[in-house]
Amino acid sequence: MRLISTVLLIVLLAAICGWLSNRPQDAGADVPQGKLNSLSFAPFWEGQGPLDAVFPSVAQLDSDLRLLSEKTRSIRTYASDEGTMPEIPALARKYGLTMIQGAWLGGIEKTNKLEVDEVIRSANANPDVVKRVIVGNEVLLRGDLEIKELIRYIRAVKQAVKQPVSYADVWSIYMKYPELMKEVDFITVHILPYWEDEPIPVDQAPGHIERIYKQIQHKAQAVAQDKPILIGESGWPSEGRQRGWAVPGVVNEAKFIRGLIGVANANGFDYNIVEAINQSWKSELEGVVGANWGLFSVDREEVFPLTGAVYEDPHWHQAWLAAIALFVGGALAGRKPLRPLPLLPLAGLLVMGQVFALLWTHQVELLWYTSYTLWQRFLTLLTVGLNAALAGLMLQYAYVLLAKQLVSEKFAGWFYQLYLGFGGFALFKTLYLAINGRYISFPLLTMAIAVTGMVALMLIGIATQRNEGSGIALLPDSKRHPQEKWLGYALLAAGLALIIGEAVEFFQSRDLILAYPGWGGRLALSLRFTLTNRQLAQWLMCLLVLAAPLCFIKGKNKAVIG
Repeated sequence: MRLISTVLLIVLLAAICGWLSNRPQDAGADVPQGKLNSLSFAPFWEGQGPLDAVFPSVAQLDSDLRLLSEKTRSIRTYASDEGTMPEIPALARKYGLTMIQGAWLGGIEKTNKLEVDEVIRSANANPDVVKRVIVGNEVLLRGDLEIKELIRYIRAVKQAVKQPVSYADVWSIYMKYPELMKEVDFITVHILPYWEDEPIPVDQAPGHIERIYKQIQHKAQAVAQDKPILIGESGWPSEGRQRGWAVPGVVNEAKFIRGLIGVANANGFDYNIVEAINQSWKSELEGVVGANWGLFSVDREEVFPLTGAVYEDPHWHQAWLAAIALFVGGALAGRKPLRPLPLLPLAGLLVMGQVFALLWTHQVELLWYTSYTLWQRFLTLLTVGLNAALAGLMLQYAYVLLAKQLVSEKFAGWFYQLYLGFGGFALFKTLYLAINGRYISFPLLTMAIAVTGMVALMLIGIATQRNEGSGIALLPDSKRHPQEKWLGYALLAAGLALIIGEAVEFFQSRDLILAYPGWGGRLALSLRFTLTNRQLAQWLMCLLVLAAPLCFIKGKNKAVIG
């Protein structure tokens, strides 16, 4: 009876915590009529993408444009000649949508000519749908073309179509090449506060958009006539790694878009939101964060509404119910050995089990949601499988300590090897983040069970005084390997390398150098962005916890048979 009542109490507390932590949030004023002016439309479904030249069917395009017609008045496309892209204008007409049609330019002249020819043909054949044309997208930023080559393409399209013609790039490119302002009929700039070299918090993003727009406007008036300006891309990611003070999230994405529209309507700005639908193929280039900028998921489910309150995870109850069911099932299966435990150790072990169940189900949910290829899904299955094994071993180890029993060396060896495997993964991931971490997410949820479990085991070790040291030793001294302490030291060194790598990336970024030419101020700001990054700080704490039993704890584990 004591076991059942304790389980029920923990389930009740878990349900309350789940409900309290997933309340609907205010994301700002509703979008008027629940419709946007314009949305970037890349039409790819899961398993499709321009990198592999796999394009959607006409039926899929039709389905997407029907869906988008409920959310926007216009769409922006980026390519005209590839796959089924030439079918889009007719389908847009069918659903009452207008278009800003793009021609994709790269470093291959033959492909560029095909794109330019098709956008000219489409614009002339569909003047009622194609209202503006954009020749090239971030070509100068990528370094695919020189500016003289780009201007040649822009002029060719301007001579052949009646619609206004532009070129789209990040706002700093227009500041660097003001001659572009003279060539285009309207100025198309991308303003993405998340990606700024000086990342902008979501609450300050609308003000940043307004400042940059007016800065571009002032520059245009100085070098050319007063031309229209289109914010060609602006948005916020719903998943991925934090940059400085820019934090991805569903609620933050909704806040950003509603804030942007408020500023745009107040000032008469023209805008296009990036993007309509999450693009799974972008994960190969830009990781999780690159694949999650859409109003709809890759499965065409709404990520957040344009009106009303917003949930960070509208389906939160599914993972929590699964976690509670997993916990209750485990507690009932282990009821016989659990019953003799005193109340406090019993409650502690059950809480540990419920926390593990919650972490594991959330891990399954997030990792599967952000896995798009067969290889990524294989890695997800491997990860959640190893985490389930580690959770089981840690719960067994905790039980042994609390029940004052002995554990075999064979069991301790399994635990030791698996723990070292997680430590090795953490080391690899941290070094990867330090060297090239712009698009790599911090693996916080992947390591949550290992870190939380080790903290719990160290606390249990202290409470039960089963070690001569101050925590839980992985193995008795006679079985410990000298290499394990070096893994611990390597984890700590990698954490320092991560701080340096993150700060250096900010320090040497182009726009930050222009804004802060003095190295002292720029270094201080770079370190500030790095050290106040909540996700990065949490990951450093994970490394410290993982390293502690490897290089700091010297106690002899008396729970292990020698």
